[in-house]
Amino acid sequence: MTMGNDENAPSLDEASRKCSGSALHMGPRKKATSSNPLVLHGRHFGRTVFALCNYPALLTAGILRLEELQDSPLEDFPADVRREHRVFIELLDSYPGLMDCLTNGEEEDIIYVGEMLGKGASGARGDDTKTLKAAVLEWLVPRGQAVIPPLSRNIKSDRGFNHEVTGALLCPAGLDWLNAETKQSLKSGETAVRGDQWPIFLYSGYVYDSEDPWNGLLRSEILVFGFKHVFTSPSSVDKEPKATRSGNAYLHGMKSVTKGSLAYIATQIRFSLSSSSVFSRTDTVTDSENFYHSILDLLEDPDESEEVCDLMMWWTRRVFPNSSSSERSISKNSALSKIREKCAALRERAIADVH
Repeated sequence: MTMGNDENAPSLDEASRKCSGSALHMGPRKKATSSNPLVLHGRHFGRTVFALCNYPALLTAGILRLEELQDSPLEDFPADVRREHRVFIELLDSYPGLMDCLTNGEEEDIIYVGEMLGKGASGARGDDTKTLKAAVLEWLVPRGQAVIPPLSRNIKSDRGFNHEVTGALLCPAGLDWLNAETKQSLKSGETAVRGDQWPIFLYSGYVYDSEDPWNGLLRSEILVFGFKHVFTSPSSVDKEPKATRSGNAYLHGMKSVTKGSLAYIATQIRFSLSSSSVFSRTDTVTDSENFYHSILDLLEDPDESEEVCDLMMWWTRRVFPNSSSSERSISKNSALSKIREKCAALRERAIADVH
């Protein structure tokens, strides 16, 4: 994970020597990201690795845990602690010099670094929540059709289960939105929807197969639109998928879709469709934190690695089709295909000669 356009930004050591009182005010996106490399990195790390994180606590606990791991292996710790430590290590690996700063600095330096990373992550989340609130309305129905009744771009109270279109998309997979009793129960709140009851909009074509719940999961068009809106630029939603020079993916050297970024976009789209006005980890109505964790749990489950690998490759091909030649299919009858065929034939002949 590269830092992008921060060659003239202050170094990590310079940033860590500043007292927390000099923290820059969280202004417009470009101003915030260009002023402090820690804020810039926090924005991207929150979007792509782990979104709902207390960074000062993560750093403090991570440093202490490094000492504990000298006596006990990570496998001996609870699952939530193991995940937290993996996030901590990934953060260290993604920012050169961070480990030295944390181990050689004072406690106030660690807190400052954590606050700057958290400032970036929360700022990015707030920016994305704001822009997706309006953008998602363009993706609810096929182009050229109108949402009936119309939905406000700024007020969300008429979304969620209060509207026919958003309600249908948020309806938990396995429930029938067309059933009048089910619809009324969801609308009244009598049927409380937990975060791990995934909505139908996660599925391709908004179709859920109870016999094969992996079929089409996390491959819906609205998710692709949301991902491109955030990572490759809003204008790329309607164009050939590529990372534009102004997009977040380009600025951070992002060439593949990550598990964290997929869970993040799913959470953001789910919230944008809901009637809740403020994104909160502790909101029991949207239960966003539970939803986010449940998606990550599946994507990080070793037993699901084959399906997850196929899913992530599908996403990377959709969003970053030119990122890796090894994952692209070769055009038939091209010069390259002929070279590959000849090489394969020579290899098979050599193996046959040996035997």
